[in-house]
Amino acid sequence: MKYRKLGQTGLDVPILSFGASSLGSVFRDIDENEGIKTVHTAIDHGMNLIDVSPYYGLTKAETVLGKAISEIPREKYILSTKAGRYGENHFDFSKKRIIESIEESLSRLKTDYVDILFLHDIEFGSLDQIMAEGIPALQQLKKQGKIRFFGVSGLPLTIFEHVLSQTELDVILSYCHYSLNDTSLLSLIPLLEEKKAGLINASPLSMGLLSSRPVADWHPASEEIRMICKQAAEFCKENGTDLSKLAIQFSVQNEIIPTTLVSTASVENIKKNIEWTDEPVDVELLNSILEILEPIHNKTWPSGNPEFSVKLI
Repeated sequence: MKYRKLGQTGLDVPILSFGASSLGSVFRDIDENEGIKTVHTAIDHGMNLIDVSPYYGLTKAETVLGKAISEIPREKYILSTKAGRYGENHFDFSKKRIIESIEESLSRLKTDYVDILFLHDIEFGSLDQIMAEGIPALQQLKKQGKIRFFGVSGLPLTIFEHVLSQTELDVILSYCHYSLNDTSLLSLIPLLEEKKAGLINASPLSMGLLSSRPVADWHPASEEIRMICKQAAEFCKENGTDLSKLAIQFSVQNEIIPTTLVSTASVENIKKNIEWTDEPVDVELLNSILEILEPIHNKTWPSGNPEFSVKLI
């Protein structure tokens, strides 16, 4: 496994990291024992950054992950969790709730600190509350040693511009904006470098769009995006490969992107994902897929409150 520096944190992170949302049966019902074995396999193969949230499976993911990592020395992995989102429409970025939330997470994860804590999907909150209460809560927790670093996560890239214009962050977590169909995350790189904020990229499969499997009914992408991604998947299949492989290879090959999160609760799949990162990219196939996806390049979908959709000048 190759490693890169995560901003100014001093952390060496694997180019492919473990997203633990699958442990919460977010995508399918999982066998808990297989989920635990998948975590162990990931860490054994150098995939030592693990990201989770109390929202995933309504605390199930953290609970299963806690069982998995309780058998592993703490220095063997980098642990990231979140606070602020607790259900599909349940958000609370108050200082009191953030501090309560990390204590609950630490208990489920069976550890006394996490390496990174994110405010989760902040575009659904109030920017005023996030700045007045959420960020100070993170700063307090860092001083107390409950967390080593902190940041925010969400879909619209504008949320990072809004927060970074008012405060400092150690790291951000962005999803669905550096993948085969959307590379708009690159536009944020100059700001992150200026502010010395690390970057975690998530969802190289665009929440299942870049896969041979059927896209979930809940996926917010438009019919146009779904249709063209399906065409790309079929083209890959006709050429004897899986679009997922190309998508993961594409996301991890850019040196500017320190790490990319991928989620699975399958030992077989996690091994396959790791192996793909070491294999050379089929450049001819990649160019063909990028051409197919060109009509939807950087097309996304709305998320959260309108105040976060306004780009700062």
